Amino acid sequence: MKRDRATHKAKGSRPNRRDFLRGSSAAVVAATVAGYGSSSRGQVPDGDVIRVGLVGCGGRGTGAVTNALEVDPNVRLVAVGDAFEDQVQRSLARLESGPYGDRVVVDTAHRFTGFDAYRQVIDACDVVLLATPPHFRPREITAAVEAGKHIFAEKPVAVDGPGVREVIEATKKAAERNLNLVSGLCYRYQDAKQETIQRIHDGAVGEIIALQCSYNTGGLWHRGRQEAWSDMEWQIRNWLYFTWLSGDHIAEQSIHNIDKILWVMQDEPPASCTANGGRIVRNDPKYGNVFDHFNAVFEWASGVKCFHSCRQWEGAEGDVSDYVLGTKGRAALMRHRITGENAWQFEGRPEDMYVSEHRALFGAIRAGETINNGDYMCKSTLMSIMGRMAAYTGKTVTWEQAMNSTERLAPPAYEWGDLPVAPIARPGAGENS
Repeated sequence: MKRDRATHKAKGSRPNRRDFLRGSSAAVVAATVAGYGSSSRGQVPDGDVIRVGLVGCGGRGTGAVTNALEVDPNVRLVAVGDAFEDQVQRSLARLESGPYGDRVVVDTAHRFTGFDAYRQVIDACDVVLLATPPHFRPREITAAVEAGKHIFAEKPVAVDGPGVREVIEATKKAAERNLNLVSGLCYRYQDAKQETIQRIHDGAVGEIIALQCSYNTGGLWHRGRQEAWSDMEWQIRNWLYFTWLSGDHIAEQSIHNIDKILWVMQDEPPASCTANGGRIVRNDPKYGNVFDHFNAVFEWASGVKCFHSCRQWEGAEGDVSDYVLGTKGRAALMRHRITGENAWQFEGRPEDMYVSEHRALFGAIRAGETINNGDYMCKSTLMSIMGRMAAYTGKTVTWEQAMNSTERLAPPAYEWGDLPVAPIARPGAGENS
């Protein structure tokens, strides 16, 4: 049975966390446990161990492991990989000292580093969690599908058109092989958002007239630069600030807004985008070549427009919100509220969406079912890239232009050494800058 998580709850088949937590905790197994086997596509009994591997040992990857361990008592972390050994050690120390440390069973032979660490992790597990910088996601997803492994893939899944096209092909193969592919676009896994957007789809706000979304926040982390680091190491350790690694923050962070808007529009992509942006606050060279603000207008073939804003400015007013304006009312997605003719407010406390997405993934594996989020995770990624392309060039960009773009954001080689920073985009000055 194949299903997209957006329709999962509506069909009444959503896994219950209590189903996974029945009985006493299982005894700790060795890291060399065989697991259920990558060739198995039927139900996986509750008592069977599912081996998990982590690629990308930063905060998000470490958190994803914790979520996976929480939802299923017979999940074991058996392999980890990252470009840097200190990241591996830091992540494992946090996990081993955490509430599920007894199920972190990664021996020294299954701690991998370097650019090819992902291949070794994939070979050692049944389910791989992908949380490296987004640039690397296409090759990781492709390798995991080829190896027949279930996947949790953080957002976005690419930073350019060629990368999106590669992931699209991989998701088709995943569907053919009944592999689970769950996206880190976590709002789609929260009950409050599901109910709010379902009501919109059922006509609670009437015909949609316009949409508005904002992801206006402060700054994020920066790790500085050590004298011993090469250009490549400095950029990867500070990957947020380099377009080739992150896709810029409209793709790396504000994709959450964009994905919710796409969801409201029933995953129909916009026809075009016009945007502007730049860097007027975060303009120190240490911030690489990304912008610090974007404003974009996405337009659908129907004429509906979404007015989008995102910025990362310290000391400025923050706003993370999404609104749907219709002929019968207005929906505030982050507040789970509809006003107007069909007024409604979500009652209770929303689920922890980070836990919910892993509950769905491991629940599907246990049940012998398949979730494939490939369609919307690729569309939301490309919509984000489309916004960046429009802002970087100062030109209106169509969906077809974004999808067929040949611009490939990649270094000449994956090796530790010199790597000049690409120029900061100057709208109107050229095709890509």
